[in-house]
Amino acid sequence: MNFGTRQTSVRKDMNSTPAPRTLALDAGNYDLKFWDGAGHPRAIRSVRFQLPQGRDPVRYSDSSPLIELPNGLRYHFGTQAYKYRRQQQTVVENKVELARLHLYACLEPLRNEEICHYPLQLYVSTPDSIRSANALRSQLLGIHEFKRNGIPYRVTVDRVEVEREGIGSYRYAQQLGIIPDTGYTIVIDIGGGTWLSRLIDAEGDVIDENVMDRGGSYELATSISFDRRLADMLGTTADPAIVMDGFKSGHTYADTGLSWSLWLEEYLDPWFKGIFQTVKAQYTPYMARVTRFLVTGGSSHLISERLAGRKLFAVMPDPQFANVRGLFPIAEGLQLCMTTK
Repeated sequence: MNFGTRQTSVRKDMNSTPAPRTLALDAGNYDLKFWDGAGHPRAIRSVRFQLPQGRDPVRYSDSSPLIELPNGLRYHFGTQAYKYRRQQQTVVENKVELARLHLYACLEPLRNEEICHYPLQLYVSTPDSIRSANALRSQLLGIHEFKRNGIPYRVTVDRVEVEREGIGSYRYAQQLGIIPDTGYTIVIDIGGGTWLSRLIDAEGDVIDENVMDRGGSYELATSISFDRRLADMLGTTADPAIVMDGFKSGHTYADTGLSWSLWLEEYLDPWFKGIFQTVKAQYTPYMARVTRFLVTGGSSHLISERLAGRKLFAVMPDPQFANVRGLFPIAEGLQLCMTTK
């Protein structure tokens, strides 16, 4: 897909040198998380609509940005995309191929700038870094020209660091003092489209790992969407993406007030057990040395109550943003200060 990256030189302002920026980007299947190291990380729902040339966009904002490419293509991201017909959901696509568009959606202006022009360093994560790292760097390195919410951007990405998804959460947990000093940690990262696990020793080395291409909360939502009880209440077939949104809003379907909460357990229990039985089978030889199960990811809230009070388990605080927080580089001295008890 051609998203308008240009490998030509950009005319520089001779009177000033733009300050470089650094961004951590966790472009998930459910939402795009990003953080520049200041304030709280932000998220944009990972759904979009490609506008035909003759269609005017609905209202756009930083949380639902409109991206315009030099070739004339336009994409509206976020919850506003639900106002069009036939939205495109990242959860059923290859998000690596969408890396440029996702970056453009997440590059908020620092102030009321007429043009955003600066060098950029990126820290990104992907479930399978061995398979995807080169493709991500190929898409993201170089000069990018586009408009975001009507503001022109000329951004030069001169560095892309690619990390395994879930490792950011592990590092952030270390900063918070959640990881024991000895033994092994199993990170279980439950996202919208996928879930994965990493077995990490006390030195931070990944000993073993398992990345499930499916099995995240979208699979749970799809199962619920096929339940005739929900379809009968709605009078039509349920959309799994809207069910997924409902997981964060009282298990209700959009603004209808209709809920599947009374029978959620019928689907949640086998989904939960399927994940943890797979983890147990994968790491059986190491279990005696495991001192922490770290549960994280944007869908971990669905099972957090089940894990409460279990000694070996810890659910990351603010789990949706734990990985992107850990991706952002911090000064070594500060890291030592935060991790030393």
